[in-house]
Parts: sequence; C-alpha cells; structure tokens
Amino acid sequence: MKKILPFSIAFLFFATAVFSQKDEEKVLTDLNGKTQKYGDIAHTIWEYAEMGYLEEKSSALLEKTLSDAGFSIEKGIAGIPTAFKAEYGSGYPVIAILGEYDALPGLSQQAVPEKKSADKAAGHACGHHLFGTASTAAAIAVKDWLTANKKQGTIRFYGCPAEEGGSGKVYMVREGVFNDVDVALHWHPGAENEASAGAALANKSAKFRFHGVSAHAAGAPERGRSALDGVEAMDMMVNMMREHIPQDARIHYVITDGGKAPNVVPDFAEVYYYARHGKRDVVIDIFDRIVKAAEGAALGTGTTMDYEMIGGTHELLPNLTLQKIMFDNLTKVGGVTYTPEEKVFAEKIATTLGAKSLDMETAENIQPYQEEARAYGSTDVGDVSYTVPTAGLGTATWVPGTPAHSWQAVAAGGTSIGTKGMMVAAKTLALTAIDVFKNPDTVKKAKTELEERRGADFEYIPLLGNRPPALDYRK
Repeated sequence: MKKILPFSIAFLFFATAVFSQKDEEKVLTDLNGKTQKYGDIAHTIWEYAEMGYLEEKSSALLEKTLSDAGFSIEKGIAGIPTAFKAEYGSGYPVIAILGEYDALPGLSQQAVPEKKSADKAAGHACGHHLFGTASTAAAIAVKDWLTANKKQGTIRFYGCPAEEGGSGKVYMVREGVFNDVDVALHWHPGAENEASAGAALANKSAKFRFHGVSAHAAGAPERGRSALDGVEAMDMMVNMMREHIPQDARIHYVITDGGKAPNVVPDFAEVYYYARHGKRDVVIDIFDRIVKAAEGAALGTGTTMDYEMIGGTHELLPNLTLQKIMFDNLTKVGGVTYTPEEKVFAEKIATTLGAKSLDMETAENIQPYQEEARAYGSTDVGDVSYTVPTAGLGTATWVPGTPAHSWQAVAAGGTSIGTKGMMVAAKTLALTAIDVFKNPDTVKKAKTELEERRGADFEYIPLLGNRPPALDYRK
C-alpha cells in the first residue's frame, strides 16, 4: 500500500476545508437571493394573524411552499387540523426543524412606529409569522443541499400550531410524531441575536368556571349566588398564596367572563390561570393549590366550579452538543444592519419604549455563549426537548429593547427589520442541520447527552393529561 505523506494529508484537510467553506457560501447566497420571497410569505401570514388552532390559511401557505419545493406533506397530524409534517429524503439521520405561525389575541397593530390598531382580532406580537417562514426557508435550503451533494438523510419541517397557550407540540409529542427524529432545531424572534443553552419555564394552565344562580341584584339579591363572587374569592386566595410559593415562580390570570350587567347576579363566570416555574414538579404542586383555592371559593360563595386543562408544558432541556454548533453558525452568519430608513423607524420605536437613544449593538452583534440562561417565558418546545435532542436560537427581528407580546413587536415584525432577523435564523438553522448531516457522530453524542441529562428513570408524562387538543381555546 502506498504511504500517504504528511504533506498529502495536510493538502486533503485543506481541500476539504475549502470545499466546506464554498458549500456554506452557496447555502447563504441562495438564501440571500430568496429574501424577498420569504419576506412576502412572512408578511402574508402577518396579515392573516390567525390565533391558535385557527391558523388555516397560515398553515396552508407554508404547506404549499414546502410542497412546491418537493416535500411530501402529511396534514392534520396528532388530531390537529392545522398541524402538519413536510418531509424530503430518506434514511438516517432524521433532522426536524420546528415552525410556528399562531398570533396573539388583542394585539392588532399596523407596521408603523406609533400605537395604531389594525382593527383585527389578533396580531403577531411573538413573531411566529417569521418563525414559521424562516424554518420553512431553512428546511428547503437543507433539501437543496442534500440533493446537490447526493447525501442520504431526511429533512423534516413540523408545522406546529397554537404555541401561545395551546400546547400544540405537547399533543404532537404525546402522539409520537417525533419518535423517529434524531435531532430537532428551532428558533424564536426577539430583540437580540443569541444561541446560548436556553431555558424556559414549565407551565400549567386552565380555565376555571363558576356556576351560580341568577337573580335581580337589587330586587331579590338573596335569591342569587354570584359566579363572579366565586372567581373573585378564588383570585383573592391565589394572590395571598403568592407569598408562600418559590420566589421564581409565576402565576397570572385574566377574567374572561365576569357577567353581562351589574343589575343581574351572574350565574356564570370564568377565569383563565397560568402557573410557571423552572421545574415541572413545582408547577404541578402550585397548580394543585390553585385548584384547592377554586374549590374553597366555590364552597364559600355557594357556587359550583369545574375547570378545563388548556395547556401544560415541560421546562426546556438544552442539549449542549447541538447548542455549541448552533452558536458557531450564528457567529458565522452575524447580526443585522439597518438601512437609514429602518434606523429612523427603530429610533421612533425606541422612544415609545422609554429609551433615550437607539442601541444597535444587540441587533448587530452576537451575544456571548452561556451554558446556563435564565428563563422567564414558556414554550411547548420543552416537551420536544425531553424526547429528542434539541437546540435553538433567537435573532433580532425587533427593535433593540422591544419586549415580546407588545405592539412594538407586532409593528417591527411587519417590516423589513423583521425580515432581516428572520433570514439570520434561516441561515443559522440551515448551516446547523447541514453540519449534523455531515457529522453523524454528532447525533450519537447528542442522544447520549439527552439520556444523561433527563435521567435513567425518566418517563414522559404530559402535564395536560390525556385531554384531546383544546381546539376551541381561542374561540
């Protein structure tokens, strides 16, 4: 056998590195060339602004985009009409990219830098129109790479509805749609570019419904039993309970039905509760105490109470093996730069947020990598992360300093600022998926890490129990 000289080995490494770099450059160039196309798709979904489990037009548009690109489509997975799976390729590994597309109620806003209603029922205040579109763009870019390089493997896009309180992915996990997936990738719109080992709080939510007896509030009050009294008594007890729960827990509620007229004792009232914490066992305990408060409130007000579980999600379980690859690719892609027109828009938004000046650093730069990040929100990606090795990132789709679930997020998400951040995510997801396809050992390492982090005795139990998908929770 001919002996390979050290110089030859060095040359092979050099040639491989050059080829790999050209490979990446082509993926990025192709995505750059489709910025307008994907921006138009995202803006169309922004205009639709469909809430959880009602995203018929939004999911259909993404299905068509993927089908036109050569993906096979399976609609209505996990018993959810607006959930779907798009697939291309065959064999190992199976890499999934997650996409969302639901809007939030009551956050209608035009794409202008002052608060101005768009007269719609909802708005994309969490940027899921960008989320679903970037993930679609990334899946198609990976498919093109697989085809061009004649690589074996399967790329999947999962259309995931109702993340905002509807726990869509939990039903999908429960039904086993991720069972043969090797790696799952996701992202989220935000006000900065980061790919640290993210965290998210576990969450349980429910609608508590009180039933009383109606009567004339002035003429025959003794004959009434107010369902609203039940809700208010429950709220008072839960608010006192806040003193006696872990300080990093969160409880929030909104009265969704408190009656119709002051002179009628309401015979029905409803309050919608969330309980959150970084550990699901703590959330379960807090939620059980909330239920006890509701039972006590009904007893004390002479009403009856029942409740419906709406959502329940695990905390996010980061996978450092994958997360470091994601961070490296985000660093390669880089942040966003505003045009003069975008900067004028951003400066106006910044003033509405109380900022004295626009700080562009978080949009232009990449945040340092951290292996332990603090969590404030929740996501049903948490359940996926306990099933499949999962990694994610966030990009600057909003003006620096913008909080999620705000009219400012809706406004920026409807402009080229949102599109620019979206394409940063699409490029990073695509490069990360391609890296995993190139290095199958990464999958083995990621799976070993998942097993170690979740524990040998781990058993997946959905926090929302065995209830069917809450398809009418936004109706």
